[in-house]
Amino acid sequence: MAVLLISTVTWVLLEVYQFSFLIVISWAAMFIVTSMFLWGNILRLLGKDVPDMSWLEISEESTIEMVNGIREWIEEGIRWMFRVSAERDWFVFVRTVVGLLLLSYVGTSSDLLTLLYIGIVTGMTVPVLYMKYEDNIKRQMEWVKGQSRRFYDMIDEKVVKNMKNKIVKVKKEKKVE
Repeated sequence: MAVLLISTVTWVLLEVYQFSFLIVISWAAMFIVTSMFLWGNILRLLGKDVPDMSWLEISEESTIEMVNGIREWIEEGIRWMFRVSAERDWFVFVRTVVGLLLLSYVGTSSDLLTLLYIGIVTGMTVPVLYMKYEDNIKRQMEWVKGQSRRFYDMIDEKVVKNMKNKIVKVKKEKKVE
């Protein structure tokens, strides 16, 4: 819930109120520093020890693990691009290019912040909704599969088979002549 709240507030401040990223970050840092200052002083006034903040430090091992994970993602992306471009399967190539083209169209109609916000909200809400309504979703997906199968069969019967019959007739006529 906190992630959704923080991402929504950040998106509203940056997109709706047109604040710059630097302003939002500086306000957040001011809020954190002021809160920590007041918390520490209130604890001293009450005669309590200030808590140990060493847990806030980022260890070198966790930093190296994070950087290695990012490097592996980048390497996998590069390997994927070479695999798609080196394969001789046109359908994989065309699907990839069409997907990237659609991604570029989405990118022109939106900015990175909005896409990140949509990704965060989707990633936080869709799994919860799926777990809650899993049976209904599966039932609807079976219905959609049945409808698409019927539509495919209808198109196959009316269009594809007629075209095949016409092509076969044209080839037979040419052989007869």
